[in-house]
Amino acid sequence: MIAEDKKRKKIVKKLLHKYRLVILNEDTFEEKASFKLNRLNVFVFSMISALLLVGITTVIIAFTPLREYIPGYSSTQLKQQATELAYKTDSIQRVLHLNEQYLASIKQVLTGDLAIEEINRDSLQSMDRQELENVDLSPSKKDSLLRERVAQEEKYNIFESSSNLITRVLFPPVNGSISEPYNLKSKHYAVDIVVAENTPVKATADGTVIFAEWTAQTGFVIIIEHQNNLISVYKHNSKLIKEQGDLVKAGEVIASAGSTGELSTGSHLHFELWSNGYPINPTNFIDFE
Repeated sequence: MIAEDKKRKKIVKKLLHKYRLVILNEDTFEEKASFKLNRLNVFVFSMISALLLVGITTVIIAFTPLREYIPGYSSTQLKQQATELAYKTDSIQRVLHLNEQYLASIKQVLTGDLAIEEINRDSLQSMDRQELENVDLSPSKKDSLLRERVAQEEKYNIFESSSNLITRVLFPPVNGSISEPYNLKSKHYAVDIVVAENTPVKATADGTVIFAEWTAQTGFVIIIEHQNNLISVYKHNSKLIKEQGDLVKAGEVIASAGSTGELSTGSHLHFELWSNGYPINPTNFIDFE
């Protein structure tokens, strides 16, 4: 125990032993400054300085742009750009997916390749009447009063629903005799109208040209998108007057009739109507004669 106490006192004496740090002028040996130090003070000062240095370095790395110059740390602006590019890439992928679906629908319109059960006016008209006879369609008293009031309110209404207008203002693209009618069973989703070559082909309604190109089987083809998901298709033209992206009015000339394409056997217009992705019989809405 005595030896340990002596050793401890010796260590404390060394730590507290005072030294004098003198700063002299090298040429004149004039004393400029002097400091009284001991080993304990030097150790404490060194520890505090190291902690301050570590703290300042941490603050610089965490909260200032200087960290960008330290190897291993990326730029904040670079991270923002990477995030923006990730969002843009996701948006582009969604747009590409929608465009692929849209182009697939256009391809079906061009090729007539459908493997789904078609729904149109003809199929609706063939609904089983016996099922309808079992339904009580007689209006109630409240319903009759409401219908009468609505009829009075709509009596002088100059506006009509766009869905009704679509079926009323379809313009015949050409006039002539029908050589091959619309036929679902044979997958002929169109009517073929016999016309002289270079007969003007007109838009059946207002819309936007979404396709105007040459195809090997159907020659010059133009497709117009109208309101309420209605699409009209004009095939076997001799030349196209409108281009993709053009806005057209009902009755405006968009092409010249002809007999182009492998599937054509004479000068005629192959005309199709599509509603919500389903082919419909054009003769239900247009008189071609």
